[in-house]
Amino acid sequence: MKQSRRYIENLDKIDRNKEYDLDEAAALLVGFSKTKFDESIEMAINLGVDPKHADQIVRGTVSLPNGIGKDIRILVFAKDDLAEEAEKAGADYVGAKDMVEKVQSGWTDVDVVIAAPDMMAEVGKLGKILGPRGLMPNPKVGTVTANISKAVEESKAGKIEFRVDKNGIIHNSIGKLSFEKDKIVENARVFVDAILKAKPQAVKGTYMKKVTITSTMGPGIKLDKARISG
Repeated sequence: MKQSRRYIENLDKIDRNKEYDLDEAAALLVGFSKTKFDESIEMAINLGVDPKHADQIVRGTVSLPNGIGKDIRILVFAKDDLAEEAEKAGADYVGAKDMVEKVQSGWTDVDVVIAAPDMMAEVGKLGKILGPRGLMPNPKVGTVTANISKAVEESKAGKIEFRVDKNGIIHNSIGKLSFEKDKIVENARVFVDAILKAKPQAVKGTYMKKVTITSTMGPGIKLDKARISG
């Protein structure tokens, strides 16, 4: 695939054989030639795990101190008082069977889905739609909960979910290219620390094998694994 002139210009600014200190990498990102839109900053972490084994699945949530720079659209499945609580907390879409039917029709235009426990019998029917999109509510990450307002507020403030894919890679957006360098560094460190804390006991050998940071349209910058964690 032919790369854009901007991509090549940015690629020339980095040493592809070097593993950068996080501060250096963030400074490079901020100095990249910009596109017309505010690109996301993404991290990819290759882990020494085998996701085929249930005891090597890496997943969890982390609250990034500076958010991710976008308005998080939240759907809450709830009834009565909990539905009212969700609306007051700032959820974008709130409903019960009506929202289940809307999702069944193919609508999934949200970033986070939260469900009250008494809605899971209905929400469970949506597994084939929400699951592949990483939207299925799960009590382990706090998206099946009776404390709806807390879950909504945390998601709006920058709480993100991470999960290793079938290739052993965790890939998440951690901010925007318009962020100040220090905010990029802070978010990246908090994100990496959360991945380290989520290390399964069954994993032997090197856990964090490779870490890359990039912008949506930019080249990847390899990071020095030993110098990322805060």
